[in-house]
Amino acid sequence: MNTKSRVTFLIVIAQFLGTTLWFVGNITIPQIPLPRLADTVAIGNALAAVQFGFITGTLIFAFLALADRFSPSRLFFLSALLGALVNLILLLPSINMNIILISRFFTGFFLAGIYPVGMKIASDYYEKGLGKVLGYLVGALVLGTALPHLLNSLGVAFNYKSITVLTSVLALIGGILIGFGVPNGPYRSAQKKMQLWAIPRLFKVKSFRKAAMGYFGHMWELYAFWGFIPVFLSHYSYASDSVVNVPFWSFCIIAIGSLSCAFGGHLSLKLGSKTVARISLSISGICCLISPLLFKTPFYIFIPFLLIWGAAVVSDSPQFSNLVAQNALAEYRGTALTIVNCIGFALTILSIQILSQWALQVDPQYLFIILAVGPLLGGISILSKNHNKS
Repeated sequence: MNTKSRVTFLIVIAQFLGTTLWFVGNITIPQIPLPRLADTVAIGNALAAVQFGFITGTLIFAFLALADRFSPSRLFFLSALLGALVNLILLLPSINMNIILISRFFTGFFLAGIYPVGMKIASDYYEKGLGKVLGYLVGALVLGTALPHLLNSLGVAFNYKSITVLTSVLALIGGILIGFGVPNGPYRSAQKKMQLWAIPRLFKVKSFRKAAMGYFGHMWELYAFWGFIPVFLSHYSYASDSVVNVPFWSFCIIAIGSLSCAFGGHLSLKLGSKTVARISLSISGICCLISPLLFKTPFYIFIPFLLIWGAAVVSDSPQFSNLVAQNALAEYRGTALTIVNCIGFALTILSIQILSQWALQVDPQYLFIILAVGPLLGGISILSKNHNKS
């Protein structure tokens, strides 16, 4: 195995291991005694705490340009170590919801040193073909996102103490793989000191700004779609008077994105990241617009449609990240990936909240139509010819 292949393998495995911290709350929190608080409310609050922690972390990491000023591999290791430790707070005796939220917030905070920093490390090794590698990285994250739905569909139950320890150990192993197995890449351009104007300088570059806007449009749709797909399936089951295994099909619709990310990465070598992103965004945007018609279709059309949508809704993510990396100033590539992640994930919270309110006002069949705004604006931004092909 050559150096690039070995590094790619290690980053993909380490990313998956590290991001298991992201989703552990879905499995553990229902088992923790939480008087006067429903499981769904507790899980929702904990997930929000992780998201806010991640947004805070990426903002601070980007402002301080940590991934550009210091070794990103060591930063990944330190973040995985600290993330594993704060995750173990869930094991404290007599734990309450406030402690859980603090634990999940700081877990999200240190995930900012895992997910975007992992992409930064990959960009330091690939001057060309980065889209393929990022396809595998994002695919690993997608699989982790879908996993709780699969476990739920199978009725699998874990002791929350065991799964908490396991995920912390896995995250630490991921950190060790990168920290001690992946040296700084040959295309790394390190900054010696903090530049307060790094972020404004990045957004002055038109090609970077357009790549970032495309990513933001994609993120507007992605997590809202993932979050509400079980609701959409449940409403279809009721409207069509049919039995639908909601957790199982939720897993399939989300998890198929891991395959499409990998496939899109390979396709980007021939067509370019911009083309793959544009195709994916167009398909998911069309799916948003025609989604109201789904409730009138039989199951054998309904599910394949959602599987296509699930594949398209995320396959543009690694390609937009590649465009962001390729169009950023080389010495600020880590900062670029981190700040774009920060803004993108902040938008997911906004779109989820808007969709929650929208769901109260309209018939369930019109639930997803509002998400078309993201692909529309994102698609307009990448129609420009300013992007690099790779």
